[in-house]
Amino acid sequence: MTLMESIRANAAAANKHIVLAEGEEQRIIDAAVLVANGKIARITLLGDEKVIRGKAKLPKGVEVIDPKTSGLRAKFADMLYEIRKDKGMDRAQAEKLSADPLYFGVLMIKAGMADGMVAGSINATGDVLRPALQIIKTAPGIATVSSCFIMVLPAGSPYGDGGVIVFGDCAVNIDPTAEQLAAIAISSAASAKAIAGIEPRIAMLSFSTKGSAKHALADKVIAATNLIKQLRPDLSVDGELQADAALVEKVGQLKSPGSPVAGRANVLIFPDLQAGNIGYKLVQRLANAEAVGPVCQGFNSPVNDLSRGCSVEDVVGVVAITALQAVK
Repeated sequence: MTLMESIRANAAAANKHIVLAEGEEQRIIDAAVLVANGKIARITLLGDEKVIRGKAKLPKGVEVIDPKTSGLRAKFADMLYEIRKDKGMDRAQAEKLSADPLYFGVLMIKAGMADGMVAGSINATGDVLRPALQIIKTAPGIATVSSCFIMVLPAGSPYGDGGVIVFGDCAVNIDPTAEQLAAIAISSAASAKAIAGIEPRIAMLSFSTKGSAKHALADKVIAATNLIKQLRPDLSVDGELQADAALVEKVGQLKSPGSPVAGRANVLIFPDLQAGNIGYKLVQRLANAEAVGPVCQGFNSPVNDLSRGCSVEDVVGVVAITALQAVK
């Protein structure tokens, strides 16, 4: 069974309810049909019901709600106003935004009517994540929303867990502070466990290993590592480590003797977005690895952003991942 097959099977067992905010988009409708037929999740499509049902015959397990006409809109407007009034939102703004599918979907989650939301096929990342940041907010103890990719290397790879390695953050935080790096690592460890089913061994990456170089950039990684150990002493983490020390056992034990992580890491935390984005794309292309993601992480309830070039299969995969993230 491939990793994605395993993710879909585990999502089906979880039986979560996922909202697809861009319900009138053909790729989203087609994905909803596949998800429902595969019993991967229960689905709500948001949009004009006549338009949506005119594009496909929807199977059992797919609900359609039009935010503009829904009887929930008044309740959601009240909820949104109460949440955002201290930030300057007036009631008229709340009433207008409650008809926006991206806000309506997040408000469904806040109201306990759904477990997660997926969008982004026709909306910018900022527009997808903003309602989640305003309404759902971050998980307890996590101040930073971030992302990870689950990299699946070809069969027989000696790295990670059977060739599975989680990379974070490769898509959101450009120049994270030590505190943000710690949050990224903690969230990535949770993603590794919930989605990939692996017990995380976290390497905090740098151009230095255990003081081999002296620089403020390495100091930031060291500070983040120490913070993780304080916040989550249950997590297996080591840093600062160069990539070879993190991945190659001989090198890891030479440079960081006795480390439970060095040479065996399956979660790699990059020091900034340049390194993370370059790193995952190099591994994807040069090692012919599958890059599953980006997965958004750190929210109190899961909201995931699609690429605007996503395929129907991509949407199905992200729905399954979102369902797994919703398992408490």
